[in-house]
Amino acid sequence: MKYALVLLALWLAPGLCGHAVAQDQRLIVFAAASLKDALDEVNAAYTKAKSAQVTASYAGSSQLIKQIEQGAPAEVFISADLESMQYGFRNKAVQESTRIDLLGNKLVLIAAADAAIRRVEIGPGLDLAALAGKGRIVTGDVRAVPVGRYAQAALEKLALWPSVQGKLAMVENVRVALALVARGEAPLGIVYETDARAEPKVKVIGVFPSDSHPPIVYPAALTAGAKSGGAAYLEFLQSPLARGIFEKRGFIFLARSS
Repeated sequence: MKYALVLLALWLAPGLCGHAVAQDQRLIVFAAASLKDALDEVNAAYTKAKSAQVTASYAGSSQLIKQIEQGAPAEVFISADLESMQYGFRNKAVQESTRIDLLGNKLVLIAAADAAIRRVEIGPGLDLAALAGKGRIVTGDVRAVPVGRYAQAALEKLALWPSVQGKLAMVENVRVALALVARGEAPLGIVYETDARAEPKVKVIGVFPSDSHPPIVYPAALTAGAKSGGAAYLEFLQSPLARGIFEKRGFIFLARSS
């Protein structure tokens, strides 16, 4: 609830965000951590085009939807998986009729940019545990974080899970996993391709086959408490301008441009 309390304080104190922007012109968006770089740029473009400020909170999708369910004042939710969005629908936290499947991504294996590890072909014959040596393979929590769920599905499909399970270090979101590899604290990580592209201190050493895990889809929808500004923002996410930003960052654009 810490995110929700901080954002609620901002929402109730217009002066903190500048007097030029009216309270009803400000929008709170809860989005998957892997969207941060791209969505920050999209939000800046939205503010310029619409003169409306966007406050974005980034974390694991399952964590965010539970905060929304508990009353956090977000108007738009963008998840890194369908499961977290479906949870929102079931618990009346998100408006199902407003859902759009916005983006796609790829699942990759990374190492530090200066690591001696060379590119590998990810398949049933790969000794991933040996590749990690004495270190750990870091990814999101397979019980709650989308990238962890995708990672587990892929490892199971490729028959690598039994040998790798004990080597996994599971963290709260994909950006934490990325940072650990970038700092050399973990030799390998399983993250999204867009995260790897955003961090020059890591390199992609393998791409998981697309059929080894469920399609990586980022759905977006209005929350149950969304106001009129949320719909305009959701429409902007589908615009050619937003599409260009997302594709520049490596995302696969799934929505039909408005």
